[in-house]
Parts: sequence; C-alpha cells; structure tokens
Amino acid sequence: MQSRLRVAGNPVHPLLLMFPLGLFAMAIIFDVASRLGAPSMVATLAFWNLIAGLVGGAVAVSVAGIDTASARHARAALTGTLGMLLDLGVLIMFAVIALIRLRTADRGTDSGLLALEFAGLTAAGFSAWFGGRFGGSRARGTAVLAPLGQADAPAGVSARRSEREAAA
Repeated sequence: MQSRLRVAGNPVHPLLLMFPLGLFAMAIIFDVASRLGAPSMVATLAFWNLIAGLVGGAVAVSVAGIDTASARHARAALTGTLGMLLDLGVLIMFAVIALIRLRTADRGTDSGLLALEFAGLTAAGFSAWFGGRFGGSRARGTAVLAPLGQADAPAGVSARRSEREAAA
C-alpha cells in the first residue's frame, strides 16, 4: 500500500513505529535488570518507557489509520486494517501491563508481567513484520498482496511473469 503521509519521500508510519518498539524493548531490559537486583529506580524508568511507548504507539496507529482510510484498493485496505488491529492489540496489552503496574509503589513488575511484556514485544515484532511484508509500499504504488515467492522480485518481473502466463 502506497503511504499518503511521507517525509522526504519515505512513509511516516514505519518511522513512527520504531520509537514504541524501542521503548517497549528498553522497558523489558530495565525490568529484567530490576528483577536481577538493580535499584528500584530502574523499575520506575521501565514504567515510564512503557508510558512513552504507548503515546508513540498511539501516534503510529493514528497515522496507520490515515493510510488505511486512503487506500485505493480493497485488498490494501484489508491488509492495512489487519496491521492496524495487530498494532492496537499490542497497545492494549501494554496499556493493561502499565495499569497493573500502577498499583505497586515503585511501578515494578513481577515474573508474570515480565512474561506478558515478552509476549507483547513478540506480538509487536510480528505486527511490524506483517506491516512491512504485506502493507509496505511497492515500487509503483500497487496495493496488492504479492504471493510469497514474488514479493522480493523487482517490480517489473512479476508483471512480465503475469503477461507470459496470460499469453500461454
């Protein structure tokens, strides 16, 4: 899907998506450090990384919504909607984790929440892969799902292949 929102020729959504992913990953690293005996300030820092990741994720999902709403083809709108739903699911998971952590004095975590954070980061990684694999902009702005074998081919190769198959 060709993104409508661009900065210097690059789509904005993938750029915005990296900030929440990095903040969520840093929160997990800080939580592991606090579970291994780091000062309680590290757990508080992890909590605020989660909050900043949620804010950045909300902005990224909003931009994805604009791109999806402006999709020219139904299939592109479908893949954009699926990617946006995956992103929203990740944000909801991390929001629940942040709300649970509000009850603790140092905003720390336990082993169960840490496992949920790992699951959320895994889901976020899958969502980013899905968006890049199926929703990323193509060379000529075509908004279709390419078959798995043809996604990595240059833009004109799959068109020539289709012409040859139609002629046969």
